[in-house]
Amino acid sequence: MPKPKYCFGIIAGIAGLIFSTLLPAQGPGRPGGPPGGPGGRPLRQHTATEAKPLDLVPATEKASGENQVAIHQEDPSRSISSNAIPDHLVGPFPNRGNPHEIAPQALTFEVTATPEIAAEITPLRLSPFGFAVNGVFFDPGAAEFWQGDRDLGWQYEALGGAVPLGLDENHAHVQPTGTYHYHGLPTLLLKRLGASDSRHSPQIGWAADGFPIYARVGLSDPKNPASPVKVLKSSWRLKAGDRPDGPGGKHDGAFVQDYEYVAGSGDLDECNGRFGVTPEFPKGTYAYFLTDQWPVIPRAYRGTPVSLRAEGPPGGPPGGGRQGPRGDRPTNPPGGPAPRGEFPR
Repeated sequence: MPKPKYCFGIIAGIAGLIFSTLLPAQGPGRPGGPPGGPGGRPLRQHTATEAKPLDLVPATEKASGENQVAIHQEDPSRSISSNAIPDHLVGPFPNRGNPHEIAPQALTFEVTATPEIAAEITPLRLSPFGFAVNGVFFDPGAAEFWQGDRDLGWQYEALGGAVPLGLDENHAHVQPTGTYHYHGLPTLLLKRLGASDSRHSPQIGWAADGFPIYARVGLSDPKNPASPVKVLKSSWRLKAGDRPDGPGGKHDGAFVQDYEYVAGSGDLDECNGRFGVTPEFPKGTYAYFLTDQWPVIPRAYRGTPVSLRAEGPPGGPPGGGRQGPRGDRPTNPPGGPAPRGEFPR
């Protein structure tokens, strides 16, 4: 098998319609499916119903090992290889909310280098949305459900604070396999890339459908490169009133299902993206933006994503993920069963 060539470098109807499609995919799974993850193992059981402020762990530690990430673009594909070790300081792991230690991974994926808009939006399942330029996953969903039952339809929001997950100041933590991953804004990565409210965001990663990812700041007029920049606003908001069933209580952000999309209320579409010019794409592209407001990391795709979960043993067909001895969570392609909770019981 020839050695791959790499070069080091760039590495959630409208409202009701979107949620009727998006939320079952994010949480409950298919009726009649296994009660938890692979093999029917149970999910952790939670009864919390209220959002709480995040208690982020200060990033004061250097991860063990050196960051290794590479990409190679050869149309129509972009190959990405990473050990998922971050290139910035992290919180101490294990910590009180997260019992796992960061460990190197062996991840290799291919995404299209010529992405196109699909006929339909694809909701994000419990799978990474994409990769940061440092090779770390953007993986917003948490496999944590009210009463440990995904069929009840209430998935905890990782940034909602109802279930403490030991997130560090990069809004990241570690899976049981040792995979460090971002649930929200990668604070110190943005700082390292020189992100600023006074200029357009640098590209911070690639989505699984091949479109670029930016963070927070874009042009006020997406078609005019000379227009001033602004902090872009999501078009999602908390629903009014109380939850109609399940955990009850006010829609306060403890659960993914507490949010609704309101077209035109912000700068971005239901996928937290838009068409426009960017520094890296002066002729224009569709691009995703991480935002300060929910969903922060997008929860749906405009293009056609590949699965960023393993598609079989190393050497399997291209287009999916190939993972080494310490790969990420179990295979979870779109439509597949949700894995176990973030942590062992």
